[in-house]
Amino acid sequence: MTPRIALLGFSIECNRFAPPATRADFDRRCWLEGEAILSDARAPVPRALAEMPGFVADMDAAGPWEPVPILLAMAEPNGPVEAGLFAAMMAIWRRGLEAAKGRVDGVYCVMHGAGLTTADHDPEGTLQALVREVLGDVPFVCSYDLHANVSDRMVETVDAFVGYRTNPHLDLRERGAESAQLLRRLIAGERFHRAFRRLPMVAPTVSQLTAQGPYAEVIGLGQDLAAQDARIANVSVMGGFAYGDTPFNGMAVIVTATDAAAAEALADRLARAAWERRHRFVAHLTPLEEAVRRVLESPVPLALADVADNPGGGAAGTTVWILEALHAAGARDVLVGMLLDAPLAIEAHGLGPGARFTARFNRDAAPDAPFSRPFAAEAVVRAVSDGRVTGRRGIYAGMAMTLGRTACLQIGGLSVVVTEGRAQCADPVFFEHLGLDIGAARAVVVKSRGHFRGGFDEFFSHDRIIEVDCPGLTSPILSRFDWRHMPRPVLPLDPEARWP
Repeated sequence: MTPRIALLGFSIECNRFAPPATRADFDRRCWLEGEAILSDARAPVPRALAEMPGFVADMDAAGPWEPVPILLAMAEPNGPVEAGLFAAMMAIWRRGLEAAKGRVDGVYCVMHGAGLTTADHDPEGTLQALVREVLGDVPFVCSYDLHANVSDRMVETVDAFVGYRTNPHLDLRERGAESAQLLRRLIAGERFHRAFRRLPMVAPTVSQLTAQGPYAEVIGLGQDLAAQDARIANVSVMGGFAYGDTPFNGMAVIVTATDAAAAEALADRLARAAWERRHRFVAHLTPLEEAVRRVLESPVPLALADVADNPGGGAAGTTVWILEALHAAGARDVLVGMLLDAPLAIEAHGLGPGARFTARFNRDAAPDAPFSRPFAAEAVVRAVSDGRVTGRRGIYAGMAMTLGRTACLQIGGLSVVVTEGRAQCADPVFFEHLGLDIGAARAVVVKSRGHFRGGFDEFFSHDRIIEVDCPGLTSPILSRFDWRHMPRPVLPLDPEARWP
């Protein structure tokens, strides 16, 4: 039998406190309909993240199959998606699914799991429910970012739940391939049970690394135990995304298995393991003044992570606290990237390399914008580009990226990358394509929470990374936010939180 597989996806991490995401945000990143999904997945430099390319490659390698591609919509992390836009997406998915009704053997959906719309806490669950409504009991597999906020509906409507295992996210292609393998097992007649546990614990994102720490230990335990039991098909430990502020925030364990009792027992064990480590899921940040002092005094190069202004978590990428402090301190040989400032990037392009001018950051920011205060300094345009690059390392490796007009400004001893479009600074290529030598820098400042670790690890070991405490829309200090929907009590916000 040649299986016919419907392909679709909705992937965006939504910060409740950020401005709404529009169609333009998806167009800039990845809006693919019909055969364009397959063309991109099989391209040497795809626009989509690697789950769909990994799925398609694994299906291609397994033998003949017939894809039924519908719509794959991805955007950089942002605010909630405009409700009307999501309704338009749902109409496309519905038309495609209804056209395929009775003629498909399975469905694969690339999800994120921390999506929102301006009218829906759970758009992933809404899309998954649509698949069931139209196609009924067809084998159905979804893959998710490990920052998913997992609703009951997300678990109930799939046959196999596949979450990332690495943070920084370096295993997307493998999880797409795993999804293909599980879907083929389902099509062949196997049936899976899913066990689900959610904990009253909203871990700060900086505590969710998978190379070391409590989260790494729980994920590692799950994989070790799964390898010892052939009944276990997948173990996913989802750290969650605090800034989604949903009624189902909380670290979650989902076990997919051929045996219900085995799934439930393993889910219980892993949930207990996470809860036992609950007091270790905390943010340890360095005050800005101390971070600047360490840059000035360190005998080895350092990386400063501006974790509170991480575009990879929905922040704007516009804050200037670290830039201003390093400039005032007279720091030398420091790279700073990337600041989103379209007017400044466009102005620098127009002036051209070698031009001297006063660089005015956040000139168009609203007077009451809390995280976009202005800053001005004398600058020289060092280099410009059109911002079209291919990712070299980490989450963006091998991907086509578009930053818009991009400029490197020399401001005293600082080389500052300014862009027209927004992206987190997670790949060395964002500096290198402008001729900047990371290896020669005294320090590098990145607006990224954690994905830069997968791109810059060839330059900075874990002990040379400083996570700086500054204001911003993605601050790991969760007490700074006005939570409206998160279930309470939860750790670390509420010390009295309990889990039976």
